[in-house]
Amino acid sequence: MIKKLLLAGILTCTAPAVWAQGCSVCTKTAGELGEKSAKGLNAGIIYLACIPLAIMGTIGVIWWRYNKQ
Repeated sequence: MIKKLLLAGILTCTAPAVWAQGCSVCTKTAGELGEKSAKGLNAGIIYLACIPLAIMGTIGVIWWRYNKQ
């Protein structure tokens, strides 16, 4: 079970299509700003997504450890 979850996590994090997703407004704005600003916007979106995902992952691991006992 742990191996399957680890494999799914690795595949999700390394898939280029996952990092390239965005709403149409962000895509249009990034296209108008230029290359450097677009990269900064994309980095900011990923940064803002990491915190909630880390919190959910921590809660999941804690729940899994207590449920295992």
